[in-house]
Amino acid sequence: MDLRQLVMVSSLRDPIVDSLCKLFDIKVSFNDPGVGHFGLENAVLPVGTDFLEVVSPVEKNTTAGRYLDRRSGDGGYMVIIQVDDFSDVQNNVKENNVTVVWESEHPEARAMHLHPKEMGGAILSLDWMNPKESWKWAGPNWKQFVNTSTINRFVGVEIQSDNPEAMKIKWQSVLRVPENKIRDNEIKLDNTWIRFVEDEDGRGPGVSAFCIEANDNESLLKKADEIGLLHKEEIFIGGVKFLLS
Repeated sequence: MDLRQLVMVSSLRDPIVDSLCKLFDIKVSFNDPGVGHFGLENAVLPVGTDFLEVVSPVEKNTTAGRYLDRRSGDGGYMVIIQVDDFSDVQNNVKENNVTVVWESEHPEARAMHLHPKEMGGAILSLDWMNPKESWKWAGPNWKQFVNTSTINRFVGVEIQSDNPEAMKIKWQSVLRVPENKIRDNEIKLDNTWIRFVEDEDGRGPGVSAFCIEANDNESLLKKADEIGLLHKEEIFIGGVKFLLS
């Protein structure tokens, strides 16, 4: 079980995508027409074998649009975790009395989105792929778009809340993470982590930071500064802080 895709929401998709591509030397592999079901447009960008996604509302009265209003602008939106046993995860979600707001089933991919209010301000999606190394949501040819010259993979994600401890306990229970993989307010998955932090910017509960593994942190920070994406020595794009491991 690991983080596989992290999702940003923005009122305008393309400026955020342009900033991500310019800073991280990554490319869009897919614009999924399926997100039109939610009144959205998107772009999916491979980060090694992980994925960044940017979604934007193209219709009125969407969940994403309400989220933008509630948090006063662009930011992190969804955490997608790849699981090994989808049926087991389904049973655990039911045992925790968490509402599934959307579910998808294909021979090569299964997914369910959990209610953000019940999980604490961020949409959690639990996804299964066959084969495991594939990723349906990134398009049929996503491997052709991979470029790891600047960044390699995700390391972790931070989710902010006015009660990080309670949120951590909820996520730990839903994901069935054993106690030996918990450290303070951080949940350890197989190769990645989820950290629950205090809401310090007053924007309310939500995904606040992505942690990535870069090849050269110093050069990346310098480049971010040159193109105006560095604020107080930290990288910010679309309301999300990008931490370097």
